[in-house]
Amino acid sequence: MMGLLEAIEASGISTWVRESRSIFAYPMVLTLHTFGLAIIVGSSAVLNLRLLGFGSHIPLKPLKALFPIMWIGFCVNAFSGLLLLARAATTVGISGVFWTKIALIAVSMWVLIRIKHTVFDGEAIDARAIPKGARLLACASILLWAAAITAGRLMAYIGASRPEALIGLVR
Repeated sequence: MMGLLEAIEASGISTWVRESRSIFAYPMVLTLHTFGLAIIVGSSAVLNLRLLGFGSHIPLKPLKALFPIMWIGFCVNAFSGLLLLARAATTVGISGVFWTKIALIAVSMWVLIRIKHTVFDGEAIDARAIPKGARLLACASILLWAAAITAGRLMAYIGASRPEALIGLVR
């Protein structure tokens, strides 16, 4: 496993993201990651809050259009996240915080798919009551995304105690 992580970290794209002074390297990748996160978590929050009863005057059916938007956000985050992983693969790839974040994202996406199938399958979305399990899924989704974001923020501190990481902060 470590050999693979070392190869990823030694790759040209990883070196470019990590060492380039270009605004299109690390700053742009991190910005894309932030935008992708805003798209998926923001859209998910709108959907989840509606399922929990906020804005109950808003029909559910138009919110079905948020699912493709959330998948776009997920794809942006997957792409930018892989670049961020490559930047420090030998440190991040062995981190429990990283793997916890990945697990939380996977479960969050599973919950999102369950919400789609539970609430939005069929044409009579607004003609029936919100299914009982949907509220529980919405709560779980909010908590899972909050935990994934927290784990993601903790990622910034992984390796900060390594001397070479501190040198990068001084530049």
